Amino acid sequence: MSKKLEKKEEAPVAVPNKEEPKKAEEPEKVVEEKKPVKAAKPKAEKKHKEEKGARGLYKVEGDKVVPLRPACERCGIGYFMADHHDRYTCGHCGFTRYKQTEP
Repeated sequence: MSKKLEKKEEAPVAVPNKEEPKKAEEPEKVVEEKKPVKAAKPKAEKKHKEEKGARGLYKVEGDKVVPLRPACERCGIGYFMADHHDRYTCGHCGFTRYKQTEP
């Protein structure tokens, strides 16, 4: 029986050689170049915008209120025309009336 027992006993398993853990290589130090500092620009003054809404469409002269732009001929009162350098245009219907130019 001793022979049978010897066969059943397993031989010790070979353990691979344990190497010392590798030390992490330190990365090379990278010197970052600094960007040149931009000169501070002075802030531009804000321009005064024209008044919007109903206040920008009328002008008060004494006791009367006068419209600054003409009303559209097709759409009627309440639809003002846009004032371009050479024409008036209705934004609602697209009607265009050219300004008179002096020769």
